[in-house]
Amino acid sequence: MLQLTELGNRLKEARLAKNLSLDDLQTITKIQKRYLVGIEEGNYESMPGNFYVRAFIKQYAEALNLNPDEIFETYKNEIPASHNDELHHLSRVKTHKAISKGDSKVFDVLPKVLIGVFVVGIASVLYYFIANHAGNNNNETVSNDREQVKIEKSTELEKVKANQVVKEDETQKEKEAAKPKTETPPPADTPKQELTAVQSQGRTTTYELKNTDKFVVKLVSKGQTWVSIKNGKQKTFFQGTLRKGATESQTQDLSAENIAVITVGNAADTDIYINDQKLEYAIPATANVQNIKIQHVLKNQ
Repeated sequence: MLQLTELGNRLKEARLAKNLSLDDLQTITKIQKRYLVGIEEGNYESMPGNFYVRAFIKQYAEALNLNPDEIFETYKNEIPASHNDELHHLSRVKTHKAISKGDSKVFDVLPKVLIGVFVVGIASVLYYFIANHAGNNNNETVSNDREQVKIEKSTELEKVKANQVVKEDETQKEKEAAKPKTETPPPADTPKQELTAVQSQGRTTTYELKNTDKFVVKLVSKGQTWVSIKNGKQKTFFQGTLRKGATESQTQDLSAENIAVITVGNAADTDIYINDQKLEYAIPATANVQNIKIQHVLKNQ
């Protein structure tokens, strides 16, 4: 058995890495197994010609997801030149010899145009000869092989690539499924704001505001009413008349205060909102003048 070349060794290692036998590769690429062996061993003499050597190496590389251009560039000293390069080189050598052996008198007799035709004719004969008689050592075998060899894009190769992609996706999904799942605890229920009347005496009603850090008071007049807003230290935040169609509402942010004292001159035409929650009068709204005391109970109290 021939010793593997650097190219053959690389291709073989790549094939084995994908767990592909030569029979598998033959099915994928449609290249006969003996040619695949020849590529791995660097035995290009067993192939129809350099054109097929390069074509087979290209299909071999593509079947293993290797870059053919990189393969040809890296191993250009191992891979034989294309068929056209051989013909061009051989044509130049033969023509030079034929002209050297010719009698110099020919150049004196024949016009330069005829000499050019003569040279072209020899080149054409050489091309025909080489094209029809290359590989004389196994003419019959090469002839039969040429009928069988087809450079085509294999559907099996496409299937292998597609299956490989599917397997990679499945492997990734299995890895994701194997990862321990961190359960996110359900968000804690936020207690709803509570606004409760705790005491009523005369015209004064005391309320407690719980489960909120906000303390925004809004007064809205549905007619005309006089109102005032103070804190527990009798500091006045607003005092005046609210009238529908004019200045019909007043809003004060008392989040920094613990107590708000609201005086309403016409309860029947005045709505009170605490953090957008409408306050229900504990004393009937028909009692016009009412004092509303709200104690803001902070969450940490």
